[in-house]
Amino acid sequence: MSIMIGSKEISIPVIQGGMGVGVSLGNLAGAVAREGGIGTISMVDIGFKEPDFYTNKKESATRAFIKELNKAREISKGNGLIATNIMAALTDYKELVKTAVKAKVDAIVVGAGLPLDLPGLVETKDIMIAPIISSARALKLVVRNWMKKYDRTPDFVVLEGRDAGGHLGFKQEEIINESYSLESITKDVLSYLDELKNNIGRKIPLFVGGSFFDGNDLNMVQDWGATGIQIGTRFIATEECDVSKEFKELIVNAKEEDIVLLHSPVGMPARAIKTPLIEKMNKERIPSKRCINCLKTCNPKTTNFCISDALISSANGDIENGLFFSGSLAHRIKEITTVEEIFKEIKSQWRKR
Repeated sequence: MSIMIGSKEISIPVIQGGMGVGVSLGNLAGAVAREGGIGTISMVDIGFKEPDFYTNKKESATRAFIKELNKAREISKGNGLIATNIMAALTDYKELVKTAVKAKVDAIVVGAGLPLDLPGLVETKDIMIAPIISSARALKLVVRNWMKKYDRTPDFVVLEGRDAGGHLGFKQEEIINESYSLESITKDVLSYLDELKNNIGRKIPLFVGGSFFDGNDLNMVQDWGATGIQIGTRFIATEECDVSKEFKELIVNAKEEDIVLLHSPVGMPARAIKTPLIEKMNKERIPSKRCINCLKTCNPKTTNFCISDALISSANGDIENGLFFSGSLAHRIKEITTVEEIFKEIKSQWRKR
């Protein structure tokens, strides 16, 4: 069975969420694509392992991305698709998109801000483009802008709910408000996509994320009318995930009460596992060790902590100083497994449409 996404096809409607810094790189993305899904390489500080990262950020990012993309393609064996995830809030957002275009990645997915100018940066239709949104209102704004300025619509859409890990497109009070339930938001978005279909002649695929776990979640969102799901946190606790062993073990050992909300320098609420860093920054400001001007929204003189420092520390397994993003259902993860085993479970539960 194949599922068409734009002009490309996958065999199972599962996207592996983009997780930076150093969490979802070529190894994980390639393994997910090999199983027939969409593997995602995060470009956030992707060059952090390169020796010239702090002195030559642009070139180190390009070099690292090409390396990871080639690795993913080799591992995937021609199956599935390889996407990249780029945050609109990054100061080098446009340069990163151009790098991904030049490398001919299958799809570019943009979140942490509305990518109103994305079609102008991706002029070829051979590369799919998709926004990450958290409401029908945000999607309408993106689509109207893209159609008016570029005569283009998304190839697919990713909707992230309030239970997702990392940055959340919700106000703090909306996260606890039941009127913002994932089912409700999904149905609003699907209603708009049905309306849009009448105008453009095709139904845009919708993938829904927000701490999903298995094939039962895939069945649920397909019952709602969506195409498929996005899974992030569960893929961290796999042998193929590019992140440190310490990060994986932290996920496996997390209890429900360990998963907390914080305010990120990106300007959004974010969900992570409680660690010494979070306890410390609740008491005092933690200045940057070496600002790399990564975010449009961050003032290094006043920000509560440096997200780049914290995420690089987590990728390297520094439990004391790292920020470990996680979805709300991380406590359900009890072991480090493989991408293949996760997909076997999903496929055994999935009622194929």
